[in-house]
Amino acid sequence: MSLVLVGSILIVNGGNLPSSSADSQHVPHQVSSHTSGDKSQHKRMAIIIDDVGNNMKGTAEILATPVKLTVAVMPFLQTTKKDAIAAHEKGMDVIVHMPMEPKKGRPEWLGPGAITSNLTDEEVRDRVEKAIDDVPYAIGMNNHMGSKITSDKRIMSIVLDVCQERGLFFVDSRTNFRSVVGELAVTKGMPPVGNDIFLDDHNSKQHIRKQMDLAAQRALDKDVCVVIGHVGHSGMNTSAVVHESVSRLKGQIEFVGIGDLVRDVWHWKPELKLPTDNK
Repeated sequence: MSLVLVGSILIVNGGNLPSSSADSQHVPHQVSSHTSGDKSQHKRMAIIIDDVGNNMKGTAEILATPVKLTVAVMPFLQTTKKDAIAAHEKGMDVIVHMPMEPKKGRPEWLGPGAITSNLTDEEVRDRVEKAIDDVPYAIGMNNHMGSKITSDKRIMSIVLDVCQERGLFFVDSRTNFRSVVGELAVTKGMPPVGNDIFLDDHNSKQHIRKQMDLAAQRALDKDVCVVIGHVGHSGMNTSAVVHESVSRLKGQIEFVGIGDLVRDVWHWKPELKLPTDNK
């Protein structure tokens, strides 16, 4: 895995960390869409947690976070529907974590229904449609791995078209600094939203805290910051640091769902062209 530094933002060029499974339990907890205090009114952070949907370490802890997060749920896995429903019931945003072919990485990390470069236009469209249908309450999508696909204009154009037709936005996880997602989104009238910082590209609390500090500073300087963390390999450390940070940053930064930023920052109101069963 190679790393590319853009300013103070750490971007990972390559796939996500490998997945591991563990028992997770439903932890009842009502989330709040913001922290208290007037200072946080215009300083917002959207935390997206990837790799939900496969009974992964840290899932229950993430779902118990007392602020609004966004969970990116992988389709067609053992707890896909359970986790998406639980997150929605807690007031969190749900997006589809769409498996996409990387330049490097093990094929088994992709999961079922992945978008690969050898698919026809019709096959790409069909797989995106089915993934959206499989994740209840999804309002958006981001890429799982995908360093190869997010630089492919043919495929990403189809992916964005389907998302737009279904009323979903697309968050570029930025696993490839040559991604074409942002420019394509602009041409289609979609919000060019993307990840600013990976929290857990190294699995240690010290590193995750450092990344969270970078994210907080970016939110304070730029008003908004989008960050991505994971359940699974780093799930327990990531969830612990997220809980710590939420408490520590209370009154300074408002924690919002990615859907809130899409509506408020990019003023995006989707026009549905196709029916959706995502209810």
